[in-house]
Amino acid sequence: MSEPCEMSKSNLNLSQSNLQSLNSGISDIIKISYNNKIYEIKSNFSAYDFLNKFTDLSDILMCKINGDFSDLSTILQNDNKLSFCTFEECKDIFWHSSAHVLGMALVNLFPNCKLIKGPPLENGFFYDIDIEKTISQEDYKNIENEMYKIIKKDYKFQKIYYKKSDLLEMYKNNPYKLHFVNTKVSEGSTVYKNGDFFDLCKGPHIFSTGKIKAVKILKNSSVHHNENQVQRIYGITFPNKELLKNFIKLNEEAKNKDHRKIGKELDLFFFHEYSPGSCFFLPNGTFIYNKLVDLMKSEYKKRGFKEVISPNIFSIDLWKESGHYENYKDNIFILENENMAMKPMNCPGHCLMFKNFDHSFRDLPIRYADFGVLHRNELSGALTGLTRVRRFQQDDAHIFCTKEQVKNEIIGCLDFLKFIYEIFNFKFSLFLSTRPEKFIGEIEEWNQAEKSLEEAIKACNFDYQINEGDGAFYGPKIDIILQDALGRKIQCGTIQLDFQLPQRFKLKYRSDEGNQKTPVIIHRAILGSVERFIAILLESYGKNLPFWINPRQVGIVSLADEKYTEKVREKFKDFKCEILRDNNTLNKNLRILIKKGYSFVCVIGKKEAENESINVRINNKQKEYKLEKFIENLSQLNLREINEEEFNEEQICEEVNEKLNI
Repeated sequence: MSEPCEMSKSNLNLSQSNLQSLNSGISDIIKISYNNKIYEIKSNFSAYDFLNKFTDLSDILMCKINGDFSDLSTILQNDNKLSFCTFEECKDIFWHSSAHVLGMALVNLFPNCKLIKGPPLENGFFYDIDIEKTISQEDYKNIENEMYKIIKKDYKFQKIYYKKSDLLEMYKNNPYKLHFVNTKVSEGSTVYKNGDFFDLCKGPHIFSTGKIKAVKILKNSSVHHNENQVQRIYGITFPNKELLKNFIKLNEEAKNKDHRKIGKELDLFFFHEYSPGSCFFLPNGTFIYNKLVDLMKSEYKKRGFKEVISPNIFSIDLWKESGHYENYKDNIFILENENMAMKPMNCPGHCLMFKNFDHSFRDLPIRYADFGVLHRNELSGALTGLTRVRRFQQDDAHIFCTKEQVKNEIIGCLDFLKFIYEIFNFKFSLFLSTRPEKFIGEIEEWNQAEKSLEEAIKACNFDYQINEGDGAFYGPKIDIILQDALGRKIQCGTIQLDFQLPQRFKLKYRSDEGNQKTPVIIHRAILGSVERFIAILLESYGKNLPFWINPRQVGIVSLADEKYTEKVREKFKDFKCEILRDNNTLNKNLRILIKKGYSFVCVIGKKEAENESINVRINNKQKEYKLEKFIENLSQLNLREINEEEFNEEQICEEVNEKLNI
């Protein structure tokens, strides 16, 4: 989505000639496909006209024409396939439109400010401005009120095309926009008009500003843009006030469970301005990280995956061959000489590995797994703790198989996914995304692939929904959506079929008939990025992580002599254990250990030294156990086996209580 920027109203003249020429030659009656029916309508009908005449839908914000998001004001053409979207389906577009409203409000309030860019985010949007005044929280209410004024006037989003020469004239007093036009615009670009305000933008947008019903400015900060320090204002909007109330409530709850807050309290990780979007994992955080990776690796051995290591830097020729350079260039870190780039994903490298050998049908499936470091050039304003980073690792795997093997491989992936998520008691939903309007390959090939995915899901007895037309252009996919402790839906895992990459890289295997055939690639991730999964863990469990993955497993207050204290320390050397032996009171030390998030808090004193025992405190209960027996039971919890019972925040103590006969 393009970055919006304002235009001077004094320099614009709207011409209708282009619109007239677009409409010329269109027959009087056209056919439109909507909701599995064919409608015959007049040729000058817009999607908005169709919505009002043929449906009784409410809360509609956008439409899709032939699977692509489009303005409701778009004039329909013959054989268009039409559908309509609510807020849930087009949040990013709704927030992009809201960014325009914020930009307009800022220009109205601060006429001398220079707007820079205002993209949507995962939750809301921001706008960067160059202004002499320092924006503070005292300004938030005025900005919100100005946005409400714009909303009340219900300005339509009108799309207009301008030549580059006109844009350069319009932006001659704004160096930021001038730079954007000079570097990003070739011959011309579209702008969106709301009243007297204009944004350079490809769109699409919601129908009018009146569709926005609730506004909140969230925060502001200073950022650098082209070596200048500018100000960034963050906001969020909704199509009704109830959604805003729910957001504010969840936001307050989320503050207490924010993984960044917990990460700091547990000494897990931190970020630094010298490497934005790249996490520094401390020893405790590295322990969690390695436990997750080890869990996946142990499963790889059992499920026939072969772990590989691929380079971090490739020639951009690789990304051109794979198609990522054309479609993903803005997210790739290209090195200064522009001949090399940091890899944003592993699949092209795995294709080179497959191609390095001759393969028979007997070799397939080949399952490559890679924990290589990936880099993606995310917007600085979008960076959010561990959930949106620039440097990360995925539990990334690519399965090279025949078309006949697809169903069984998908069943294996779904079983793998279910196993991992149930360990953490995570609920998840499946969405089968089918062939989009723009696709590669044969329809018969797509139909068979979609059938294989659907049969695999049914074979695993999973409930699922179909996202019609939402597949990738190279193949259908299964999206896996987790629900966290606050009810938020988060995409972690994905299973995607890919017809394109094997063709682009000319991958072949020898069939049982001796012919050269092209394999299918299955892209598979379960954790997604390890960083993001850790964030979900922390916000779901808080400090009460499962024992086996907790970097603070056993905390002991010692009132015993040095000899027994050292004996206990030696016994617990295979666990993440801390022993406090100082002049604090017993209760104070117990509170310290509990606050640090230890799974078990224990006490040893003179009595325990005499009995070779330890006093364990769980859920306000305490009981004395033989030291060897307690360690034996904890070892069973620490060594997770495939068939070991899942445990969550509540089950941890219950399971241990049972094992320890409490």
